[in-house]
Amino acid sequence: MPAAVFSLAFAAFAIGTTEFVIVGLLPDIGRTFGISVSTAGLLVSFYALAITVGTPLISAVTARLPRRVLLLALMALFTLCNLAAGFSGAFPALLAIRIVMAVAHGVFFGLGTTVAMSLVPTQKSGRAVAIMVSGLTVAMVTGVPGGTWLGDLMGWRLPFLVVAAMGALATAGLWWFLPALSTQRSSGSILSQLSLVKSRALMPLYAMAALGMGATFTVFTYLSPLLTHSAGLKSDGVTLGLVIFGLGSVVGTIGGGRLSDRYGPKPSMNIALTGLAMSVASLWITAHQPVLVMVNLFVWGAFAFAIPPIMQATVVLIARRVAPQAVGTAAGLNVAAFNLGISGGSFLGGLVLTGENVLATVYVGVALAIAGLVVVAMYRWSGRPSAATPRHAVEEC
Repeated sequence: MPAAVFSLAFAAFAIGTTEFVIVGLLPDIGRTFGISVSTAGLLVSFYALAITVGTPLISAVTARLPRRVLLLALMALFTLCNLAAGFSGAFPALLAIRIVMAVAHGVFFGLGTTVAMSLVPTQKSGRAVAIMVSGLTVAMVTGVPGGTWLGDLMGWRLPFLVVAAMGALATAGLWWFLPALSTQRSSGSILSQLSLVKSRALMPLYAMAALGMGATFTVFTYLSPLLTHSAGLKSDGVTLGLVIFGLGSVVGTIGGGRLSDRYGPKPSMNIALTGLAMSVASLWITAHQPVLVMVNLFVWGAFAFAIPPIMQATVVLIARRVAPQAVGTAAGLNVAAFNLGISGGSFLGGLVLTGENVLATVYVGVALAIAGLVVVAMYRWSGRPSAATPRHAVEEC
């Protein structure tokens, strides 16, 4: 793999750290600004909402810009936002900074995956996307726990400053390793870019992405009470469970890319969503057994995070055929779909949550995964052989 792909992965690691570390910093932020933890939680929900709404809009607006310049500008903006967050003196200012940061995150991730795929042969495109996405999942295993520990030790501002330093390193790495990139084809008007939301070829793919993430985050959002109430674990057991889930997600991310390259998108999504439904459903049995639930968390994380590289690579490959003038916007919309699934799944999980019966969320998670399988079955995959290579997929999709 080219060094530029690993530079993109390191940038994704910084992005993933700042996105998820905020969860462990909310109590300290609330005390600093004299607000409740639920109010501080707007830093999480508005971040996901900003990615969902802002990514396709800004991706369309910036579609005509040179890709290398745009990636460097987005990473520099992300770095400055983290630096400003570390020194923010009021909660509204911190919230506004997080919103800008989220949009930079979404646009960078959508464009970065298309660039990663352009740097390698078509038959390795899934692996290139998986390497970039792995930066995000590795952040869940190392960056987020490390950032939370730093926040507990030195206050919530330090993790933002550390991520700003990481962002500066990522910007330097991209400047050094990212080659000159060919400009995108004529992008058309902003309205023509956003018309992708009506594409029959792409919208079902976005639905698969949203349903897959929704199936996971309906349950994962409430994993802490699930492990404490059902498995009887203490806080250190919850931390261990999160780390094990994160390790599974890293394996799944790499495995999903290889699966997509070898078998193509339809068989890969069927495997990932079936495994996701079964592993989430298994929580009904394993949630009361501390050892078994840890094994379950690893398998669940692997199947859940096999989905993003499969879907991101598939969206880019199909967009190159049906909307070659708007590939970056198409990839950005997929990032928005993932975050819509995250926020929507969390919302649905909260609706069915009843007291200490956290396992009620499992019903919704399994239902969403099955709905994803229905969409996969109904989508027209051009009748190509299931084992066709991704290069054939581009020609036949």
